[in-house]
Amino acid sequence: MGVIGYGLGVIGAGLAIGLSALGATGAMARQPEVQGRVFTVFIMGSAFGEALALIGFVVALIVK
Repeated sequence: MGVIGYGLGVIGAGLAIGLSALGATGAMARQPEVQGRVFTVFIMGSAFGEALALIGFVVALIVK
């Protein structure tokens, strides 16, 4: 059962990082002059998405 929870956590993290990258590249294509700020926000979003995957992994280990 814990493996299913971890799998769902990884799917959520993958979607979060993918949507973050989609938004960042779209914003940089529209306004290249704000690339630095957009990239910073993208890195923060990716870190939060990856943290969700790690939390899912820990919860899967605890539930097991």
